[in-house]
Amino acid sequence: MAVTAKAFQLWRSQIAPQDTVSDVCRVADIKRSTLAQQLVRGKVSVSTVVAIARGYGLPIVGALAAFDGFEDVPDGVRDPTDAELVSQVSHIDILRLLVARSRDEECAGSDLQLDLAPFPHRNSVRAWIEAIDPGDLRQRLATSTGVARQNLSAQLTAGRLVPEIAVEAARIAGVSLTSGLVVTGLLTPAEGGWPPDGRSRALCAMSDLDLVFLARDRLDVLGKQIRRAELEDGRDRAIWENLG
Repeated sequence: MAVTAKAFQLWRSQIAPQDTVSDVCRVADIKRSTLAQQLVRGKVSVSTVVAIARGYGLPIVGALAAFDGFEDVPDGVRDPTDAELVSQVSHIDILRLLVARSRDEECAGSDLQLDLAPFPHRNSVRAWIEAIDPGDLRQRLATSTGVARQNLSAQLTAGRLVPEIAVEAARIAGVSLTSGLVVTGLLTPAEGGWPPDGRSRALCAMSDLDLVFLARDRLDVLGKQIRRAELEDGRDRAIWENLG
């Protein structure tokens, strides 16, 4: 998804009235050909807008508010829930904490010893959707955005979610409107208002039983992904063998 070229050009003229397209691309560290192609098509990607805002040192959330579909995002920024924070912890770190607790190590849950891996992780988007889902999120999201449920499922399976849908999911779930932009990697945690130690704190606050259930669920998802990949590899090998 993208913003209109007309809206982008108006925004660009406001933030850098003296700069040419080449100047803007140099400041944002993006290829001029990339922006030129987007302008010709009449649609500029949201990631391009974010890159330019970063390059000019502008507040990213405020910059997005200049475009249709993002106007309410600045007013909708709030702290992420503990469920959202934990959704962005990888299964490896969850298992590490379980092992540390089983050994009864001193301060096993401290941020320093956990040293959580950066995110987004492999299943960040799906885990976030499940963390904020009130029970009918996918259905309401498909109805609200006009995106078919199978297409929405395909995005989640691929580990991506277009910005407009990510923001709409947050609206429906009643969470911070920047959360989906953070878990998809469009915004950094700091830009989206996520506390630097939030994930570690939320994870360490979980009971051993809840950690076990969480690890079980994450490993179940991972197992299905590996099984699917093996089946696809098997079909590919069969095709090549049949081709001789």
